[in-house]
Amino acid sequence: MPTFAGATEWINSGPLGPDDLRGRVVLVDFWTLTCINWLRTEPYIRAWSQAYEADGLVVVGAHTPEFSFEHNVDLVRQATAGREITYPVVVDNDYAVWTAYDNHFWPALYFVDREGVIRDAHFGEGRYVESERLIQRLLGVSREPVAGTVVGRGVEAEADWDTLRTPESYLGYARGGGFASKDAAPDERRGYVFPGFLPFNEWGLDGEWLLGREKVELTGAEGGIVFRFQARDAHLVLSNATGRPIPFQVFLDGAVPGEAHGVDIDADGAGVLREGRLYQLVRQPGAVAERILEIRFNEPGAEAYAFTFG
Repeated sequence: MPTFAGATEWINSGPLGPDDLRGRVVLVDFWTLTCINWLRTEPYIRAWSQAYEADGLVVVGAHTPEFSFEHNVDLVRQATAGREITYPVVVDNDYAVWTAYDNHFWPALYFVDREGVIRDAHFGEGRYVESERLIQRLLGVSREPVAGTVVGRGVEAEADWDTLRTPESYLGYARGGGFASKDAAPDERRGYVFPGFLPFNEWGLDGEWLLGREKVELTGAEGGIVFRFQARDAHLVLSNATGRPIPFQVFLDGAVPGEAHGVDIDADGAGVLREGRLYQLVRQPGAVAERILEIRFNEPGAEAYAFTFG
């Protein structure tokens, strides 16, 4: 088991090392606060921490940021409290812990036995019962897994895999794709107009935006983003360059979302961008088909990083 040397700071605990944890079974969980895949695993991590703490399990969350604004430790603290995480969290802003584990994914789980040896790893969602059975074997206990009783709610709800046809889409040019607006100009302020036809799984801009490496930023007085997708849920990772609340409006196929609104907007499509995080814009209650999502901002300063779906 590598050390946590190089950590920026700790939340819910003082610094821990392999010697502090020897004799305990350790589950190291790499996460970043905007990752929808991690958010959907977190109810299981919390349940395991609570169910097996008395048996000798220690969960250590390792927050390694994907986007630049996720280096803000206050946002990590807010996410930790918001997700009701009570186990230790190591803040890994310099990727020291990530590098020590040679990790490449969010979420990533490393299972460490009482002697400090990594016995298994799992990347991504799923395999919940099997992972819990492994924890039980390392602890030397045997009982009915709690994983079967876990129900994620809000953004933590499991994806509707049967209807999901749209992948995660980054908006910055370094990893972006599917940009349908014409005359893309990296690292320049440029006025854009929504395309007359938007192909499936592509997106476009309206208004004056700065297209950067990891994000698009609204620099004009107003503007919007449009995406043609198919999924039950649609989320957008946003941050705020102004420090003041920025209202926004969401439309589905040109109309207010009604019952299809996500947890971060109301039935009329109204929401407010405050802190940087993942915002759930759409959760469709009925049949899932191709839809056109539009989000509009009436003030500059909104920064958009990635669409994710579920």
